[in-house]
Amino acid sequence: MLLDLPLSRSSLDRAAHLRTDPAALDEMWNRAKIIDLIGDRFRVSGGALVYVGPDTPGERYFLGLDPSRTPYFVAHRAALGTEFPDGYESLRTIGKDLNDLEIGAAVHALAVSQWHEAHPRCAKCGGENKPTLGGSVRRCLVCESDHYPRTDPAIIVLVKDSKDRILLGRQKVWPPKRFSAFAGFVEPGESFEGSIIREVREECSGEVSEMRYLGSQPWPFPASLMIAYEATITNPDSVKADGEEIEEIIWLDRAAMKSAIASQELLLPPSISVARAMINAWYGASAKQDLVGRETWRN
Repeated sequence: MLLDLPLSRSSLDRAAHLRTDPAALDEMWNRAKIIDLIGDRFRVSGGALVYVGPDTPGERYFLGLDPSRTPYFVAHRAALGTEFPDGYESLRTIGKDLNDLEIGAAVHALAVSQWHEAHPRCAKCGGENKPTLGGSVRRCLVCESDHYPRTDPAIIVLVKDSKDRILLGRQKVWPPKRFSAFAGFVEPGESFEGSIIREVREECSGEVSEMRYLGSQPWPFPASLMIAYEATITNPDSVKADGEEIEEIIWLDRAAMKSAIASQELLLPPSISVARAMINAWYGASAKQDLVGRETWRN
């Protein structure tokens, strides 16, 4: 059974066939639900997205149609510095509160907007490029090359032993007591399975004997797709932190995890993350009651 991953929920039809019709896009814009996005912050109220009018400034990107065929767009403009107006929040903060329709639209909006903002120039000739096809492509104004949004695949793996304990690691950049599953980007020419074997070996010296696919989730911070597996290793007694990226590792059974959470000696990844879904699924049905504690990101 695959994991129920928070950011993979979506009931939005991306309706790619409508992207090629500028007149249809213009007509839909004037009756659309438009998400307001400054930098990577969404305009929200009461834990829900705020939809704005067609006169809202910014680049407009088509996101799709809801089940009633209402069009959704995002109006995106760059942030000015690190300060944001009141009422604008990160998807990291609001993601757990959004419904299936809103989360699908928000994840798409954030991923495509950040890609556009990061790629103002043609990778072939260096010329200026502009959005086209509803924001699904950037076209160079000089050499007319088309450029498509990039997604970076990354594996995330819950390491286990034959006793069904799990191994978690702590990165140096994280706050004290914050532990999570092991993860890393898939390298060029590498399979997901090969990446898992390599990352586990590099980060904790674990030797993977078997693995099982658990699901995938977009992670638009800024452009990842997290591919989740659990993996059993053959050498639980000889694992060690690599000392580079991972500075500490711990083995936990369910009783030890519950106790560490209760005593605030362990901080788990946030509830919208793949890692948290993996840990909760391993722990069992009472995870949401037993594993309640302060959530933290990198800072």
